[in-house]
Amino acid sequence: MADEGGFSQAGELVCPAGTPAALQAAVDAGADSVYCGFRNATNARNFPGLNFSQDELQSSVAYAHQKGAKVLLALNTYPPAGNTALWREAADNGMRAGVDAFIVADMGVAHYIANRHPTARLHLSVQAAASSPEAIRYYCEHFGVKRVVLPRILTIPEIHALRSEIPCEIETFVFGNHGLMVEGRCSLTNWFTGLSTNMHGVCSPAAQVSYERDQDGSLRSCLAGVTIDRFAPGETAGYPTICKGRYTAPHRPEGYYAFEEPVSLNLARLLPELMAAGVHAFKIEGRQRSKSYVRQVVTSFRSAVDAIREGRSPDLASLVALTEGQKETQGAFQSKKWR
Repeated sequence: MADEGGFSQAGELVCPAGTPAALQAAVDAGADSVYCGFRNATNARNFPGLNFSQDELQSSVAYAHQKGAKVLLALNTYPPAGNTALWREAADNGMRAGVDAFIVADMGVAHYIANRHPTARLHLSVQAAASSPEAIRYYCEHFGVKRVVLPRILTIPEIHALRSEIPCEIETFVFGNHGLMVEGRCSLTNWFTGLSTNMHGVCSPAAQVSYERDQDGSLRSCLAGVTIDRFAPGETAGYPTICKGRYTAPHRPEGYYAFEEPVSLNLARLLPELMAAGVHAFKIEGRQRSKSYVRQVVTSFRSAVDAIREGRSPDLASLVALTEGQKETQGAFQSKKWR
């Protein structure tokens, strides 16, 4: 495991890697740290064709370390009661591969790593949904957590106030999925498919996704046989994610985004304020994205963070083209109206 002191620089860029190729692209583009997961239910992006075998993780860690970057292993799902062997094995294998930290959500997983591997560094996953100083301090005191990934529900003033009350580093998402649901608590996929995002690591499992062409030429995207969205002829069809589907209602017979529109979180313009609030690390979402996407986003944020550190104005124009539907939001970070 890497020395803890190497994590202390403010503005650390934490980047996604769904494949070894994406990990190399992120490292080459300037990532300080890369997070990834094994090819099983222990991580919250358990999609077919993604993630790492033991050998791939070991060689990827070696590549990252050679380039001066760190590798964080996501073990951020919740094991079923009495069935923790897979998560324990993943932790042991992560240690053998030489990962620099584990990203955990479940208390049992955190307890196992803290006791079996006391030199391991633990980061608290956003899946734990810890946003109060009391909750965060509990994880720090009982499991030795060194960093918390905050849920995407806090404003910058709230983050600033929180920083003085907790004994660990803060990491926040700055780009990618907006995170509509309470982190680690979404049950929509489980209700539709019987597979839980939080326990099986997959939202809208590919085996239950289908596309149906109607007689008028429109295309329906379906999950478990249920229509999630309908696209006009020539309209680009998206992946059927329940919270981003269009639905009809008595007052909206034309169909509308009942939960949220396809939009990406983009906090590039708030990076200086986040740094001033005490945020140690900036996290980019997107382990399910291509290596080309990862390379472009990491390159843009690397340039932005470096510019801010040097007192220059960052060039942020290229990031808008990489947002979902070319739409962006600052979410709750700048303002929110439900509290």
